[in-house]
Amino acid sequence: MSEEINHNRRSFLTTTVQTIAATQIGRLGRTKQHATPATAELPIEGELPSLVGATRWLNSQPLTVDGLGGKVVLINFWTYTCINWLRQLPYVRAWAEKYKDQGLTVIGVHTPEFEFEKNIDNVRRSSTEMRIDYPIAVDNDYAVWRAFGNHYWPALYFIDMQGRIRHHQFGEGGYEQSERAIQQLLSESGTGRVGQEMVEVDARGFEAAADWNSLKSPENYLGYERTENFASSGSAVLNKPRLYTAPAQLQRNQWALSGDWTIGRQAIVLNKSGGRIAYRFHARDLHLVMGPAERGTSVRFRVLVDGQPAVAVRGLDVDVRGEGTATEQRLYQLVRQPQPIRDRQFEIEFLDSGVEAFAFTFG
Repeated sequence: MSEEINHNRRSFLTTTVQTIAATQIGRLGRTKQHATPATAELPIEGELPSLVGATRWLNSQPLTVDGLGGKVVLINFWTYTCINWLRQLPYVRAWAEKYKDQGLTVIGVHTPEFEFEKNIDNVRRSSTEMRIDYPIAVDNDYAVWRAFGNHYWPALYFIDMQGRIRHHQFGEGGYEQSERAIQQLLSESGTGRVGQEMVEVDARGFEAAADWNSLKSPENYLGYERTENFASSGSAVLNKPRLYTAPAQLQRNQWALSGDWTIGRQAIVLNKSGGRIAYRFHARDLHLVMGPAERGTSVRFRVLVDGQPAVAVRGLDVDVRGEGTATEQRLYQLVRQPQPIRDRQFEIEFLDSGVEAFAFTFG
């Protein structure tokens, strides 16, 4: 996503925030800062909306607006395959730990983007792997999302002890400003002395900050409804098995299929083994949201970069031979290349049928 992103909020926010222009619902990377400087008085942007629409809670009994009265609350909208949220997570996790004894309550609202993210076992497994121990509201029906008038993953809302929204942050970044807002709200609550030191985060793996200076490839969905720059011969055909072929060369940010695939509205599915996805990209990291379409199965794959096994540039989910196995539907890191960053030709070959692929993201 572009750095120069504007935002739109619904009626519960103040006129100041409503002047931010609308774009679309979606995941956000690093964003231009619109929020009030932490040294100034934080404005009142609205009231904490209801949380009763959550379909389930993890790590906690159901929490209510009344029950949160008198507490400083940080609400974090997320979905577990979102790379932008994954890169924000180490800060939220650190704030939850640092300020819990000073009165901060962190609540993660998991609002799914893809259908498989509604599966409670997937959410539970992911939250465990990501070491999230604060309360999680499972928002499968988007009721909490709509109550906030939210549009983005990730999004942060900062609520004071009187239940008023006093600050917000859409997308990655603004970490010092966000922590200053937490400190200010805790100081206002009178729960005790709040230090001015910032958390120190050693983010690694998926959570490592993007190489923004080298990032020239935007997120791209593979489903029929939202994909861009599809370059296989002939047009994409919705919901029908078809043999696709990839061109000999791709331009930057073009992608193509080869083999027997079915392109659905939200994802693509491989019908026979040997199918490939090719993508020409410019970024340090390449991720693919994918997994076996049938639960309990696995799909082996091989990753090539510029025609060679992705050994020196392999991501977390690729072994020393340039190979890996998709065992669950999630975000897979397939490439992390060293400097200098340049245009590269990525290919993934699936040695088994049945893979379902949703979106490429970069970092």
